[in-house]
Amino acid sequence: MKTNEQNEEIKNEYSPEDRELTEQEKEKLIAKFDRESNVRLFSGIPAMIMKGLLVLFAVYVIWTTLFVTLPEQVRRSAFVGIIVLIGYLYYPFRKGMTKKVNYIPWYDIVLAIVGSSAFFYYAFNFNGIIERANMINSTDIYMGLLGMLLLTELCRRVVGLPIIIVAASFIAYAFIDGLSFPNATLYTVLRRIVYELFYTTNGIIGIPIGVASTFIVLFIFLAAFLEKSGIAKFFIDLANSIAGASSGGPAKVAVIASALLGIITGSSVANTVASGSVTIPAMKKTGYKPEFAAAVEAASSTGGQVMPPILGAAAFIMAEMTGIPYVTIAVAAIIPAFMYFIGVFIMVHLEAKKTGLKGLPKETLPRFGRLVVKNGYLFLPIVILIILLSRGFTPAYSACGAILSVFVVTLFKKETRFTPVSFVDALTTGSKNTLGVAIACAVAGTVVGVVTLTGIGQILIRLLVVVVNNPFLVSINASLFVALLITAIACLILGLGVPTTAKYVIMATITAPMILRAGAEIGIVVPLLAAHMFVFHFGTDADITPPVGLAAYAAAAIAKSNPMLTCVISAKLAIAGYILPFFFVFSPVMLFIDATPLLMIKIIIACSIGMFNIAVGIQGWLFKKVFWAFRLLLIFAGFLLIDPGIVTTLFGLGITAVIVYINYWQNKQDKKLINAEVSVQNDLPPDTPQN
Repeated sequence: MKTNEQNEEIKNEYSPEDRELTEQEKEKLIAKFDRESNVRLFSGIPAMIMKGLLVLFAVYVIWTTLFVTLPEQVRRSAFVGIIVLIGYLYYPFRKGMTKKVNYIPWYDIVLAIVGSSAFFYYAFNFNGIIERANMINSTDIYMGLLGMLLLTELCRRVVGLPIIIVAASFIAYAFIDGLSFPNATLYTVLRRIVYELFYTTNGIIGIPIGVASTFIVLFIFLAAFLEKSGIAKFFIDLANSIAGASSGGPAKVAVIASALLGIITGSSVANTVASGSVTIPAMKKTGYKPEFAAAVEAASSTGGQVMPPILGAAAFIMAEMTGIPYVTIAVAAIIPAFMYFIGVFIMVHLEAKKTGLKGLPKETLPRFGRLVVKNGYLFLPIVILIILLSRGFTPAYSACGAILSVFVVTLFKKETRFTPVSFVDALTTGSKNTLGVAIACAVAGTVVGVVTLTGIGQILIRLLVVVVNNPFLVSINASLFVALLITAIACLILGLGVPTTAKYVIMATITAPMILRAGAEIGIVVPLLAAHMFVFHFGTDADITPPVGLAAYAAAAIAKSNPMLTCVISAKLAIAGYILPFFFVFSPVMLFIDATPLLMIKIIIACSIGMFNIAVGIQGWLFKKVFWAFRLLLIFAGFLLIDPGIVTTLFGLGITAVIVYINYWQNKQDKKLINAEVSVQNDLPPDTPQN
C-alpha cells in the first residue's frame, strides 16, 4: 500500500500541465510502474556492444525457431542462459541504480557469467544428464541450484517480488512435502527438487519457456516492428476520427485506441502510457476529473490484454497447455473482448451525458475516410497475420510473414521506411521486451513443476470440492457459482503485480483444474476452454484491481490523480471484466462452443443490451437521473440478458423496456415543464419582479 507522500509524488512527478508526455517522460513513467523497462543506460561503444548482443539474440531465436532442430531441453536451456546473461547486464540491483551511464558493477558481470553458465552447462552436458536421470551427481545439483537462485534474483529485478513470493512458497512446500517421506534427507529432497525443476520439461524449461522462446518472442518482434511503422499513431488518429467529436469524445477515443493497440501490445502498463499520454490530457481539458480520465485509460488498456488475435501472448501458452488450436482460442476471445469494451464505452458515454461534457471540435480532428485511404495500408500486417493463422500456418511462421509485410507497407512513406538503423532498433526493442516475459515464464515454470512434483493441486481441488458439496448450497448452479467465486478471488490475488503470461501460467496450473473438478463433482461438464478463459480474464483484471493495479497507477501518474481512487474507478468501469467470465462457464456458447450463427447474433445483441443496463445501473443516468430501485432492476435485467437462455432474455428485455420508457417519459415531462416556465418568463412584462 502506498503512503500519502508516495501518492503525491506520483501525482506531481509527471506532466506538469495537461499536455502530451515527451518520449523521455513516457520511458521514465513506464520504467516506474513496469519493472521490465527499468534498464541501465548505455552510450557510445558500450551501447553498440549491448545492441550487438540483443541483435545476436534475435538472430539466434529466429534461427533456432525456424531453421534448426535441436532437443527441446538444449534449445530452451540455452535460451534461458542467454536471457540471464543479457538480463544481469541490463537490469540493476534496484531501481535507483540506472542513472550512471555505461556503468555495470563488477558483481553483476560475475552474476551474468555464473548464472548463464549454469544453463549452458545443461545444454552442453545434455546427454550425460539424461543418462543419469533423477540420480544426478553433486555437480549437477550445485549447477542447477545456482541457476535457479540467480534466475530468481534476476526475476526480482525485472518483474518484482509478487511472483517470487508465489514461487518461493511453492518451493518451500515442496521441501516440506519431500521431508515427510520415510528416510528422506535434505540432500535427497534437494536433488529431487533440483532435478524436477531444472533438468526436466516440467519446471523452468517447461511449456511456458518453450512457448516464450518460439511463438511469443516472434510476436514481440512483430509488435516492435509495427511500432516503428507508425501504426500506434494511426490507431489514435483513427479513434479520434470515429469518436472524438461525440459527447466526452476524448474518453471514447481512449477506449477505441486502447482496444486497437491491444492487438499488438503485450503489456497493460505500456498500453496505458502509449495511448494515455495523448488521451488523458485531452480528457482533462474536456472536463473529466483526473481520476476518471486516468481510470478510463487504465480500464481500456487492461482490456487490450484480452483482444484477439494475440491476447497479451497468453493465447499461445493456452494452446500448448490445453491442446486447443490457437485459432480456436483467438476466435473464442472475440465476443468477450467486444463485450468488455462495449461496457467501458457505455460507462464513458453515460458519464459524459451526466456531466454535460462535449466532444472535440470537428475541424481539429482527422477525417475518417481520408485517414483510412491515406494510412489504411498499415492494417495489412495484421490482416496477413490473421489470414496466415486461419490457413493453418504455425504462429511462428505467421508472425514472420507479418513482419515481412511490415517492410512492404513502410515503403509507401519515406518517414516510415526502414533503414539499417531503424531495423536494428526494432530488433533491439523486441529483444529487450522479450527479457521480462521470458524470465517471468521461466520462474512461473517452477510453480508448474512443484504442482507436478507434489500433487498440491489435487489438495486444493479436494478443499474446493468440500466447499461445493456444502449442504447449504441448495442447487448445482449455486455450488458452481461459489466455486467460481473462490477461484476468481484466488486469480485476482495471485495475479497482483505479475506479468500477463506468467500469471496465466500460474492460473492455468492451479485454478483452472479446480473449476473443471468442481463442475465434475456436481455433475456439470465445464468445457476446458471456458475454464482457462475464466482464469485468464480474472488474472488480467488484477492489473486494475485495488490495491496493486499497476495500469491504474501508471495512468494516475499521467493524470496527476489519486492512485487508489483511480484504481477503484478503473475496476468500476471494467465491471464487464468481472461479470462476463462467469457466463463463459455457465453459457460456453459465448465462446463459440456449440454455437449456431443465429444464436451468436442473438447473444451479441442481448449481451450488448445487458452491458448497457449494468452501465446505466452503476452510473445512475440514462435520459435523466435514474431512481435507485430502477437502477437495481436494470442491473438484474442486465444479468438476465447476458445469460443466453430464451426465458431470461425475454424477461430482461421486458424490464429494460419498461424502465427505459419511464425514464424517457419523465425526462420529456421535465423538459415540458422547463419550456413552460421559460415561456411564462418570456411573456411577462420586462419590469415584472421575478422570484
